Amino acid sequence: MKTSTTMRCLINKYIKKILKLQIEPIKSSRYLFSSQILNDNVKNIDSSRSSKHLYAKIKSCGPISVADYMREALTHPTQGYYMKRDVFGSKGDFITSPEISQLFGEMIGIWVFSEWKKITNNNFQLVELGPGRGTLSKSILKIFNQLKVADKMTIHLVEISPALSEIQANNLCITSKKNTQFGVDCNNIGHYQEGITDNGVKVFWYQSIEHIPKKFSIFIAHEFFDALPIHKFQKNKNTWSEIFVDIDKNIDNKFRFVLSKTPTLSSRVFISDDEKRDHVEISPQSMIIIEYMANFLYNYGGFSLIADYGHNGEKTDTFRAFKNHQQQDPLLNPGTADLTADVDFSMIKNTAIKNNKTIVFGPVNQRDFLLQMGIDIRLKILMDKINDEEKSELKSGYHMIIDDDKMGKCFKLLAMFPSILAEHLKKWPVAGFLNDNCK
Repeated sequence: MKTSTTMRCLINKYIKKILKLQIEPIKSSRYLFSSQILNDNVKNIDSSRSSKHLYAKIKSCGPISVADYMREALTHPTQGYYMKRDVFGSKGDFITSPEISQLFGEMIGIWVFSEWKKITNNNFQLVELGPGRGTLSKSILKIFNQLKVADKMTIHLVEISPALSEIQANNLCITSKKNTQFGVDCNNIGHYQEGITDNGVKVFWYQSIEHIPKKFSIFIAHEFFDALPIHKFQKNKNTWSEIFVDIDKNIDNKFRFVLSKTPTLSSRVFISDDEKRDHVEISPQSMIIIEYMANFLYNYGGFSLIADYGHNGEKTDTFRAFKNHQQQDPLLNPGTADLTADVDFSMIKNTAIKNNKTIVFGPVNQRDFLLQMGIDIRLKILMDKINDEEKSELKSGYHMIIDDDKMGKCFKLLAMFPSILAEHLKKWPVAGFLNDNCK
């Protein structure tokens, strides 16, 4: 197809401009992925503060939803899993694509650049939701710096973890300072922390997406939505019950899953009449953020890219935990392990397009996206410039992020653009989604 050939040539042109980038080998770490949770749903409550807090809460108030359980275990201000330490990398509990291979971040950076150039040459805000260590934003910044357009951007990070915001600042900035304390209303200034990179790009931190300045923005959400709280529902004798977390009445100090005896308000609101599955996971917070993002893009301009492991509305029970790169029961030792569930991309797409404010491309498999973006070309370029040990590291990371039996198939990408660009994007198709019809 003519447009595909043109786009490939355009992408190759951008790749050639980043040949001078120095490789920064990242040691490989085994990434474990599974869509099944363990069947044993009763586990000892350990002595951690998070476990004691949840035990006391359930003891006094009764069973809590899985969404409340996730929220407390992951983001409680003083006891939450993400709030206390660096949880990423080989020494953490899981590792993400930007940490595995520099190739991933470079392909995302090239994508951001190519889509930005199709629309405008004006200044923009790069907004990353849940930026981890800041590795992906740093990779995107490197691409823009190499192409001599870094002065067009500012970086805006939505991060609720004090520990991770410090790590991000150390990774991205030469200097940084806090403007307010966590938990203090920062609406007057918007951001709670700011810094500057070694090439003069300003970086700002926010506790909520709603604090992002209302300007043309490029949103990136990589492994963000999988950690947002979910409600779980089970069909029980032709009616929908909600799954809650309770304390086992017969065994002291153990958590367990229980079913509500009758439909709950959440099950009535979120379960559609034509639902064919008998087990459903729904993230209301994800829908709220997607709807906000769609309105933002429609009113102020920009686009977004979402990358995560997920499905198109066919999966059922995916709630699980990871600790030390091993999957474990999600009710075991809350606050000490990552809790996650597969992202329902059909829900994201339906939410994004429901008011006709945005058009959506994807989801497409990570493998297909990266190959279309020219990852093989970039791999060959780097392989010609490095020693044998670095080649082994680079190829290992490449296969981890692209092979179907690793991250290539289970990880998916979805792009959102304001609907006003529909005709423009027919003329200039969205890179990485050339075989996908927008909705």
